[in-house]
Amino acid sequence: MTKSQNIIYGACYIVASEFSFALSATIIKLVSASLPNESIVFFRNLFGLVILTPLLIKAGSKILHTNCLHLHLLRSGFGMAAMYTFFYALAHIPLGDSMLIKSTIPLIIPFISWFWLQESITQPVILAGVLGFIGVFLILDPTGNTDWASLVALASSVMAALAFVTIRKLSATEPPLRIVTYFAIFGLAISSIPLAWTWQTPTINQYFMLVGIGLTTTIGQLLLTRGYQNAPASSVGIFTYTSVPFGTFLGWLFWDDLLKTNSLFGGVLIILAGFIILRTKVVPKQPKI
Repeated sequence: MTKSQNIIYGACYIVASEFSFALSATIIKLVSASLPNESIVFFRNLFGLVILTPLLIKAGSKILHTNCLHLHLLRSGFGMAAMYTFFYALAHIPLGDSMLIKSTIPLIIPFISWFWLQESITQPVILAGVLGFIGVFLILDPTGNTDWASLVALASSVMAALAFVTIRKLSATEPPLRIVTYFAIFGLAISSIPLAWTWQTPTINQYFMLVGIGLTTTIGQLLLTRGYQNAPASSVGIFTYTSVPFGTFLGWLFWDDLLKTNSLFGGVLIILAGFIILRTKVVPKQPKI
């Protein structure tokens, strides 16, 4: 298979994964109209762990052997905070805007990596950060009518970026399945706590939607992994932004929502900033002598 064919296959997998994630976000928004956020997060983690069960049985108890339990806890904390805030945002702002703000995660990661992992930060990365910030400012509405839920969505991107950087640090010694397993276990434990005061028994239709969230999210993760196995992120990473038009279309289809003009301009700036990030090689900072 030629390099160009690999890139085409990789791009197709990435696009398919982003469509799956957009479907998941759509189902979350639909079910959030009748089910508390806390219950949706809990069942998302529960069904995620159920789907992982065959892999965990095959791996055996060795999958839990780790010397980085504190980092797994940290990753789970950031990840759960990102999940709660993103699900809340999905319930309160248009789907397209939610996906746009979510697209800022790749722009935030280099700055956290620079601060925490001592990775170098270049002028193109700084330029991308400025463009991304302007894009977010436009989406949040510079007229002063900023929706609180939009700020929550931005907070979810920061939490998700922190989780991804923690995963990068963990990946130096931990296999992917172990990282996912600990997140599933800790995530389920954390999300079970709020159920004590928010429990609401789902209906049959709600259960189907909750299963759908688990399936679409898992399928999206598998497709995304396959996409990056076929081609490098610098070649196909830009296709992760297809979640924006998918989310916008689904938002229009189910809720008759369309992106405002300022959100469109903001989205263009965020996607341009993401392209700059993907084309910029980040290397570890050299120690001072």
